[in-house]
Amino acid sequence: MIVLSDSALDALLAQDVPYGDLTTDSLGIADQPARMSFAARAAMVLAGGEEAARLVEKAGGRVTRVSPSGTRLEAGAVFLEADGPAGALHRAWKVAQTLTEYASGIASRARRIVDAAPGVTVACTRKNFPGAKDLSVKAVIAGGAVMHRLGLSETLLVFPEHRSFLPGPPEDWIAALRRKAPEKKIVVEAGSVEEAVALAKAGADVIQLEKLPPEAAAAVIAATRALTPPPVVAPAGGVTEANAAAYAAAGCRLLVTSAPFFGPPADVKVTLRPA
Repeated sequence: MIVLSDSALDALLAQDVPYGDLTTDSLGIADQPARMSFAARAAMVLAGGEEAARLVEKAGGRVTRVSPSGTRLEAGAVFLEADGPAGALHRAWKVAQTLTEYASGIASRARRIVDAAPGVTVACTRKNFPGAKDLSVKAVIAGGAVMHRLGLSETLLVFPEHRSFLPGPPEDWIAALRRKAPEKKIVVEAGSVEEAVALAKAGADVIQLEKLPPEAAAAVIAATRALTPPPVVAPAGGVTEANAAAYAAAGCRLLVTSAPFFGPPADVKVTLRPA
């Protein structure tokens, strides 16, 4: 699993503690020995534990225990313990806590969708918060999902906004795409059952259904089952833990969702006291 780079973690610390910790230093307690622990206040899937540990180390503390990202935690479960000078632990405390809370919130929501649709691939879109892609991708993977696409550079996904510039029939531009990028799957977004079936017959490898209900997905799957090969039918837009099972029951093998990125962070309790 990916780990954020030291330069990224250095930047986080520099943002939060640019010129030292005024409170801790002014109280004269920075050199006192201390212990710190992180625990889940409610059940969650952990993400960012490795980064939290590295933040503690970079601030001058010593990590004695850390659970890996992807670990399912029950309420009260401790996932990170550290010791060292109080000043070092205070410097790392809030940055590490906030990082794990946001990442674990994403991972937990992704895991709930995965659990709701066993055997189906859950793929998260690139609609993560700008500037937080690395952490968001890690959190998605920790939750048992995959990335739908990391950006515009590595996948072919034709939206209606693209098609408005294409005068010919879909068979023509799909064939042209296949010639230009023969190693890539051609994904096309459709807004209706009829459009989805027509695009599948034109040769699209994956039909991405934009905000269509499970019964529409079932209709597309039934209408394209005889094609060789049949397309992958992937609902997108509005896929959540509440309807993932219905899409799976409709026959979908791939669910595309942005839902894990939108929601509250997990709640992490930090205990910091004298050693």
